[in-house]
Amino acid sequence: MMASFAALVAEVRACTVCATFLPLGPRPVLQAHPSARILIVGQAPGRKVHASGIPFDDASGDRLRGWLGMSRTTFYDARKVAMLPMGFCFPGTGSSGDLPPRPECAPLWRHRLLSTLKRVELTLVIGQYAQSYHLPDAGTSLTAVVEGWRRHAPGVVPLPHPSPRNNLWLKRNPWFELDLVPALRDSVAEVLARSSASS
Repeated sequence: MMASFAALVAEVRACTVCATFLPLGPRPVLQAHPSARILIVGQAPGRKVHASGIPFDDASGDRLRGWLGMSRTTFYDARKVAMLPMGFCFPGTGSSGDLPPRPECAPLWRHRLLSTLKRVELTLVIGQYAQSYHLPDAGTSLTAVVEGWRRHAPGVVPLPHPSPRNNLWLKRNPWFELDLVPALRDSVAEVLARSSASS
């Protein structure tokens, strides 16, 4: 199984399907292992992540780890945490931030990769593109989907993007850090504890 999984990841990392549309060229960024218990679904790598090749290796990652109550060591342990954004390559920058994930990526790779993650207990769905894919019937606005997070618990938690660009959203929605974040940290801790106990 590990050989076929490694071959699949190598195939993803070698993908050049969107090369003509990517301003910095293809560099698929993901983290996965069949034993992962937590899956983080983001949008697409930003410019800094493209440069380092490490998922959430930026200010967004710092905030996300704070929300999760998770150390960098645990966060980057692929046997515990998988990270599969909706688009694996930096899509470029538009007038109001990064462009959407390339639409070719998810149909090519998503089902194949998700089918290998059979031990995932908690999926964190970050931002509107991820929520449209993983929670298609949840609602129309990101705020409404995140506000209704209890409907998807305990297996799925919708989150806003942890980007500094969302500081105003966080200020306008104090319930997120007062109610959702503590419950999220508890869920993460429980899943990781079970993972440690069974490893």
